[in-house]
Amino acid sequence: MNAMSHGDRRVHLNSAGLGRMPAAVRELLTEWTRFEDRYGPHELEERLDDVLHREIHERLAALLGAPPGDTALSTGATDAFAAVLSRLPLGPRDRVWTTRYESAANLSALNALRARTGCRLDVVPLRPDGDLDLEWMAQHIDGDVALVCVPYVPSGCGIVNPVEDVGRILAPHRCLYAVDASYAVGQLPVDVARVGCDLLTGDGWRFLRGPQSVGFAYAAPRLRQVLAPHGGLPLVPPCGAAAAALNAALALHVPAPVPAPEDLGSRLRTAVENTSGTGLIAPGRVQSGIVTFQHGELPAALLRRRLADRGVVVWKTVAQETPLYLPERGVVTAVRASVHPDHRAEDIERFAEALQDAVAEGRPRPAGVPRPPSTAPVSRDVPSRPAAARIPRRQAAGRRHLTLVSGGPPRTSRLQPGA
Repeated sequence: MNAMSHGDRRVHLNSAGLGRMPAAVRELLTEWTRFEDRYGPHELEERLDDVLHREIHERLAALLGAPPGDTALSTGATDAFAAVLSRLPLGPRDRVWTTRYESAANLSALNALRARTGCRLDVVPLRPDGDLDLEWMAQHIDGDVALVCVPYVPSGCGIVNPVEDVGRILAPHRCLYAVDASYAVGQLPVDVARVGCDLLTGDGWRFLRGPQSVGFAYAAPRLRQVLAPHGGLPLVPPCGAAAAALNAALALHVPAPVPAPEDLGSRLRTAVENTSGTGLIAPGRVQSGIVTFQHGELPAALLRRRLADRGVVVWKTVAQETPLYLPERGVVTAVRASVHPDHRAEDIERFAEALQDAVAEGRPRPAGVPRPPSTAPVSRDVPSRPAAARIPRRQAAGRRHLTLVSGGPPRTSRLQPGA
């Protein structure tokens, strides 16, 4: 099913936020939800026993390149990550590495880990081009590093982090390696054996097009062994209807060919670059099908609404979703578009036309301001407010909210760059 089928003229470019469920998946979710409402969750689980305890794990294993016994269902990637961290037996001598691309939700879980164990949090530095500094990692990894967390693809920009290279650096050392694949799985090939991670988490409702509130985790035997004395893998399973729907979505999912015959993400970036006044937020040398951008004068919310009016669905992302990266670069809000492997070139052309159209409208007139004469552009009569004057205050507020810089035991009170 492509992005514009069954008479639907809208172009859905928000698979990173919420993928469009295929009709068969939506119907199955509805059917089992009604069944549960009528007969209860125990009867539903009995009916779905083979699906929940065998079939879906075989499909997840095939998707992730993992043994079926090493996958588990959860209510979402963030919930699984936080649950695992809540059981890790770390102490004040341990160090944890994170990156500037980490999500606010995962940073909150890391902050809770630090508060519970007294461990120290360090931020892996970036190269000037935005890539993770692998040389720094190779030089500084030692026995004190107990956990390394890397998002495969961040939510706030489209960089593809070199998770396999990181895995090779960490392999000889005692640290656990956690990869958040929420924005990668379904759009990129993911192979846990090649990545070399101990924990990989993902959501079912993004590029995989399952229902919300269902996700999964791969937990390597080494991680399970660490967690065993502390209660094992503490994941809360999703409701049976959602899990059955994800199983159906996995059955319909067609992996993107490698290499892709047509790089739709590149076409999407070109469309943004060819639109006057827009700028990409695209660090790093390798990009995914997620494209984030800003306009110099038009707010992200306005652009999102104007694109929706033209039949193109995108997402407004907020800088505090990636609080260690975007705010420092003066970003408050941005537009995020994301392609799915089944999009077509004409969908990107439709986006390009809609974006140029939306930008051509210019800035809206504030209430009470009369329409200017036709010889004077609106943008000159209503000057735009300089964004830079407000950025420092918003940035500081975001950091205070996360409480990652101050507080905690004296030895572990700083979330500091590694360099």
